[in-house]
Amino acid sequence: MIWVIAGTYDAKKFLESIHGKVNYIATVATEEGKREFFKFNVIKARFSYEEMKNFITKNNIELIVDLSHPFAKEVSLNSKNAARELKIKYIRYLRKETELDGCIVFKDFNECAEYLKDKEGNVVFTIGSNNIQVFEKVKNNRRFIYRILPSVDSIKRCISLGIPLSDLVAIKGVFSEEFNAAFFKEFNAKYVVMKDSGREGGIIQKLNACKKIGAIPLVVLRPVEEGIYSMDEILKYVLKSGDEIVWSNRDKSDY
Repeated sequence: MIWVIAGTYDAKKFLESIHGKVNYIATVATEEGKREFFKFNVIKARFSYEEMKNFITKNNIELIVDLSHPFAKEVSLNSKNAARELKIKYIRYLRKETELDGCIVFKDFNECAEYLKDKEGNVVFTIGSNNIQVFEKVKNNRRFIYRILPSVDSIKRCISLGIPLSDLVAIKGVFSEEFNAAFFKEFNAKYVVMKDSGREGGIIQKLNACKKIGAIPLVVLRPVEEGIYSMDEILKYVLKSGDEIVWSNRDKSDY
């Protein structure tokens, strides 16, 4: 049995390719994800490390294909460690790196918040709702506008932090360069904070939009990981083509 850690556009493409061809279980973290992936063998689950190991054992998992979001650091770390402990195979799919010319880049959200601490002007955030508390601490009297997913959990999290509804926009991308430019201009954004989620996450459109209206893009880099950049290589391996998978920066003997 294969466990596919899903929830992204990449995961949907992968599941479309293997559905009906191999035995798999796919998991997503939210109700919204469950609805979006309803065509596949998907369940909603948020596991602790021990729960993850129990899930693997109970379902006779022999291979984990990790297609979680590039910033889902804890999920990837736990699943990789669980695979190593239980001596099963683990594959992490990585989105290709983005060229970030003309941006100010940061290693994490705290470093970005520190940079913004003494800056002036409106800031638009396109990072979701999970890390906005870091920025609320340095907001002072400026206007911070948060573009988040239209999910109950995301909106509740923002409201619990005291963010006014006028500074929340709940909408699901990916958006075009034209839409982003109009959006950033509407809120008179001097800075736009984004994650390097790769082309699939819409970063190119955001960067081009910033350039178009003269906003300054602030990019939080994704966590450093080891894995496979080629979806085709992973599919060949999973579908038992007999081809060896090209392991990037990792010791294949560990898996």
